[in-house]
Amino acid sequence: MKSRSVRAPWSRIWAFALACLLIAVLFTGTASSDPNVLWNIVHTMCVPNERQHGSPAPCRLVDVSKGEQNGYVVLKDLVGATQFLLIPTARVTGIESPLLLAAGAPNYFAYAWRSRDYIDGVLHKTMSRDDISLAINSVTGRSQNQLHIHIDCVRAGVRDTLKRQERAIGGRWAPLAVSFAGHQYLAVKVDGEGLNRTNPFTLLADGVPGARLDMGHHTLVVVGATFSDGRPGFYILDGRTAPGDDASGEELQDHDCAVAK
Repeated sequence: MKSRSVRAPWSRIWAFALACLLIAVLFTGTASSDPNVLWNIVHTMCVPNERQHGSPAPCRLVDVSKGEQNGYVVLKDLVGATQFLLIPTARVTGIESPLLLAAGAPNYFAYAWRSRDYIDGVLHKTMSRDDISLAINSVTGRSQNQLHIHIDCVRAGVRDTLKRQERAIGGRWAPLAVSFAGHQYLAVKVDGEGLNRTNPFTLLADGVPGARLDMGHHTLVVVGATFSDGRPGFYILDGRTAPGDDASGEELQDHDCAVAK
């Protein structure tokens, strides 16, 4: 990622500082009780600041090159050193939104995978694709009603288990032989350097019986992979709400990024 070395006037510096303070207050003070915090940050701060001042603050990136209805932002989450969020600039409530399955819908997972470089920037090193994951929680496993994909390191145990299960995971959804954090997941394996030709939302809706009509009770986790024959690809996991399981795939991520150490 390239950064612009333009000297900002003091007014913009103070505006950035104020925005950062405000985002800290919003996250720590009301995120658990106000499900619209992320939407307010995107809609009232990041996008207007980008349009008016050419700065995405308090977000790291605002991309509305294809219009605000198809755009997205990247925001540093206050939890963890390496966790970032990919958030649409359109009003999209979450995984249950029919907008995600509409013809021509943006592939937010593809955008999130491209945004993994922000983790490298924090760590000052290039992470292996096998160490990076993307996750979106179910309706009951989230606190915010604006779609957000968590971009962060995967737990080392999850990464290593998936590697061991490579031969057992095929091109169609099937139950994993092992559980993660005591929860059961379905898994599928896809090829590709990126996710341009694979949209996990449609893959879930079209491949798991009943999912299209009940997307809100599912969680999706995408884990980068380098398969045993050297091909790049991904493991995509699907969990569903059940007694004692709120289908929060974020549980498979490590916000302390131990794999970097």
